[in-house]
Amino acid sequence: MRYFIKLSYNGKNYHGWQVQPDVMSVQEKLNFALSTVLQKNIEVVGAGRTDTGVHASQMFAHFDIVKEIEGDIVHKLNSILPSDIVVYQVFKVDNDKHARFDAISRSYEYRIWLGRNPFLLDFSWQIHSQKLDIAAMNDAAKILLEYEDFQTFSKVKTEVYTFNCDVSEAFWKQEGDLLVFHISANRFLRNMVRAIVGTLVDVGLGKITKKDFRAIIESKNRSNAGLSVPAKGLFLTQIKY
Repeated sequence: MRYFIKLSYNGKNYHGWQVQPDVMSVQEKLNFALSTVLQKNIEVVGAGRTDTGVHASQMFAHFDIVKEIEGDIVHKLNSILPSDIVVYQVFKVDNDKHARFDAISRSYEYRIWLGRNPFLLDFSWQIHSQKLDIAAMNDAAKILLEYEDFQTFSKVKTEVYTFNCDVSEAFWKQEGDLLVFHISANRFLRNMVRAIVGTLVDVGLGKITKKDFRAIIESKNRSNAGLSVPAKGLFLTQIKY
């Protein structure tokens, strides 16, 4: 039987989602909690992989088990998991339902605080010395929807079958001192959102123009794009099936 898990996590203390040797990951903690509660060796499959320090306000994963689950497994899991990982639902699905391959879109937010805020240090990139032209950043963000190949914004030496992504939305929204970049696509490359944000901030600072931004995308060369902004401002916010 296959079950889906809906969860969220604060990524500050983790080396990303995926299990890796000698470092702590979200997947490892979830595997341990499930294996403990169900008294079986359980390995979950996530809807995607977040990098070190990246957060997820919505994440899905699936696992298989022979017997149907009984009792309040959500409460049991949360009593074992560390407080920075929370499970909201565990529900049965068709046996061929896949958390990763059946996802049709994923959405991320990148949060910038325009000033100083000690309470948001772990959840935003704080820019307090320079002003950004947000209108120019939004104009440049629209250009992303015209392209499919995003090799420019991919982490180098990453083995992928294609650099193509179908970006369905990309825009900035400001509420007071909080500036948030919203982006949705069918899939994302490693480091893609953080590299896009870094390049769009260069537009906002007047370092490059919209024309430059287009040329950077078409160059397919990571060294032409902006910096990879800090992971702490990045949130996986929605996965659609």
